[in-house]
Amino acid sequence: MALKNDIQEDMKNAMRAGEKERLATIRMILAAIKQREVDTREDVSDDDVFQVLEKMVKQRRESADQYRKGRREDLAEREEREIDLIRAYLPEPLSADELNELIAQAIEKSGAESMKDMGKVMSLVKAEAHGRADMSSVSAAVKARLGAA
Repeated sequence: MALKNDIQEDMKNAMRAGEKERLATIRMILAAIKQREVDTREDVSDDDVFQVLEKMVKQRRESADQYRKGRREDLAEREEREIDLIRAYLPEPLSADELNELIAQAIEKSGAESMKDMGKVMSLVKAEAHGRADMSSVSAAVKARLGAA
């Protein structure tokens, strides 16, 4: 809940400063959070807000890729600026070394030996890396590790 309050304060500051693009992005974030509250019929926790923000980053990353394929670099850059503004509210991402260590620990802890055990490994990694890593790249790294095992 504290994160939602911080975002609301940032919206007020962006309004005062006349930062139109930042204000629009923050309003979009708050609308998505409000939608989550309406859907679940309860107040959101910080973890819920992280999930909303992660989803928004993923959507914008996919949109930027589509814009690039359509040779609309201007729109792709706008999406990337929104990603940067949204990421400011997410925890610091894990480094590649930290992520590899986390995956190795999850494989060891779950006793995973093949691709059949990928679900076990992913659930352990997801619990630790929640909000700090792109889960699609984590999935690819786990597949590579389990495929090589």
